[in-house]
Amino acid sequence: MNDDLESKIQAAIHDPQNLGEMADADAVGTVGSENCGDMLRMWVKFKEENGRKTIDRATFQTFGCQTAIAVASVATELIRGKTPEEALTLSGSELAASLGELPPMKIHCAQLVEGALKNALRGNSPAASGPTNSPSLLDQIHAPRSVKIKLHDSQSQ
Repeated sequence: MNDDLESKIQAAIHDPQNLGEMADADAVGTVGSENCGDMLRMWVKFKEENGRKTIDRATFQTFGCQTAIAVASVATELIRGKTPEEALTLSGSELAASLGELPPMKIHCAQLVEGALKNALRGNSPAASGPTNSPSLLDQIHAPRSVKIKLHDSQSQ
């Protein structure tokens, strides 16, 4: 990673914008895999502005690397004031553009942010139909899972 990108990521980590859950969100989007640990959830609140529905604010929570935190932080600022349709057109690289070009091994961080945003804005979220008591991202990570393992008996073969 180049020094400029690294310093911008560190700045975003030391003062992340819009970090945390939003109790009164209009939409929520979650992407990632609790099995590998990279997960990101984004909350979005809308407002009416000059007869248009726009994004008033967005917050995020993530279990991911520093780059994912930095991209989510700058992306939640970038989408403020945009219509959902405008925000849906943004790619992960556009959402991360103010940080600089991400190295190939960190592109998935921007894709996590893009995926959570699109999931929320397309209405695939629990908050789209009203408030819910959905599990927090931490609860979801630590939820017990049923794992089935098929063992082969070497003596029966």
